[in-house]
Amino acid sequence: MNFHPELSAPPALEPGTLRLIPLGGLGEVGRNMHLLELEGRLLIIDCGVLFPEEAQPGVDLILPDLTYLEDRLDDIEAIVLTHGHEDHIGAVPYLLRMRQDIPIIGSQLTLAFIEAKLKEHRITPITLAVKEGGREQIGAFDLEFVAVNHSIPDALAVFVRTSAGTVLNTGDFKMDQLPLDGRITDLRAFARLGEEGVDLFMVDSTNAEVPGFTTSEVEIGPTLDGLFARTTGRIVVASFASHVHRVQQVIDAAHAHGRKVAFVGRSMVRNMGLAAEMGYLTVPEGILVDPKHADNMPGHQVVYMSTGSQGEPMAALSRIATGDHKVTVGEGDLVIFASSLIPGNENAVYRVINLLMRIGATVVHQGNARVHVSGHASAGELLYCYNILRPKNVMPIHGEVRHLLASGRLAMRTGIPAERVMFAENGVVIDLKDGKARIVGAIEHHNVYVDGSSVGEITETELKDRRILAEEGFVSVFAVVDASNGKVITGPEVHARGLAEDDSAFDAVLPQIKAALEDAARNGSTDTHQLQQVMRRVLGRYVGTKLRRRPMIVPIVIEA
Repeated sequence: MNFHPELSAPPALEPGTLRLIPLGGLGEVGRNMHLLELEGRLLIIDCGVLFPEEAQPGVDLILPDLTYLEDRLDDIEAIVLTHGHEDHIGAVPYLLRMRQDIPIIGSQLTLAFIEAKLKEHRITPITLAVKEGGREQIGAFDLEFVAVNHSIPDALAVFVRTSAGTVLNTGDFKMDQLPLDGRITDLRAFARLGEEGVDLFMVDSTNAEVPGFTTSEVEIGPTLDGLFARTTGRIVVASFASHVHRVQQVIDAAHAHGRKVAFVGRSMVRNMGLAAEMGYLTVPEGILVDPKHADNMPGHQVVYMSTGSQGEPMAALSRIATGDHKVTVGEGDLVIFASSLIPGNENAVYRVINLLMRIGATVVHQGNARVHVSGHASAGELLYCYNILRPKNVMPIHGEVRHLLASGRLAMRTGIPAERVMFAENGVVIDLKDGKARIVGAIEHHNVYVDGSSVGEITETELKDRRILAEEGFVSVFAVVDASNGKVITGPEVHARGLAEDDSAFDAVLPQIKAALEDAARNGSTDTHQLQQVMRRVLGRYVGTKLRRRPMIVPIVIEA
């Protein structure tokens, strides 16, 4: 769905107007990034990555399109990070490659996570640690930070005061009334900001379709306790490497049942080490063991806390499932997927589940036990926020189209006029002036793919070629022609890969290809490119009609 196909480039920014441009997170779950512009200065809220789907083979990450910023790097005042999840911080290294001295503002844990990530990229950032209730003047932007509850500690909403209006960006949040760390979403601060006046409310919409209220994290504890009590073999728990609360529950359950915990996966080891050092993770003395030592322990004494809950092929859990990891599981062992499915990852996750079950492991996931609760506010919580804040304008963020629409409809049910609800997509430009928000245009915005060491070099055309290679196979056709008269000297020869048929299946079309080449030469087509297209058309027609396939066809003509 395209909300605004008619939009052209936005006009020049008028004085006294605050401009907002989402570069990610709208129409997708991930890649969250928002630009705020006032009087020629820019503030960035979040800078995350999106993880690829099966239709994007070979891609490692998808970045926000930073083209708009290439000529405006010196205008950037700072990057504000709401929390430490990859879909909010993962693209920071790629932005800092363009300008390394952009200040990064965030909570203590968020900054620890991004500093560790930047160290791997050999970047030393300029950082400013903030806490809930704190305020910072960053150029023309007056920032106030509000505590919000999420599936990671130290998450913050940010309230931006400017001469042109106010904006409240929730980041990711929910309203868990019994959080593990005792840190609830500060609705008193929300009420105070509502009294002051919120001109634009940018609200996490991921769970807007879900009725009621998101289940509390504490309800997972009894489920884990029961699973640990019944299991006599090894236990592997897969979760996001930044999900500190879930790791805490696993450590608590392991401690209660006399098991040691081994962290598996580089990012899991790094992040939990930081969380423990900073006091966000409580680790009983002696409970952690090195995975190398855990391998030699009896199964009933160990729990592996692993990455790979989204079926990522190179993550620890996928390698365990395929037998390509030093950790092994089988009969009597338990594997727990303690995270939600990110849309688009379903097939990859179920493939890993099937592999694990095939080798005898018992697999528990969100679909058959309460081993995960969402980190996002459901519809009931969003209604509370709309009613408490009474914003003048609303912009649903962080969600697929269906989530954004559901969130906007909730806003309308609380009395916010439909014309004050901004349904936008990545690249759509929204101007805020005199308490009114309006869509004024759009900038070009594309997917930027990270593929190994290349960034932005893979195009949609190349991805299409990869999909064809994966789904339909590859056929090459080769011929040598006489440069003087166009007669075929050698060939044509056809070789196929990835098709069920062997090369003999193409014997019937070889005379047709030869005749077509010589006809083209007689009619004046002597350019090798033209002759290659002749071979492509004849072979493509034959393969489509006789074999019902549409493989990639690579024709080669050599003149002699």
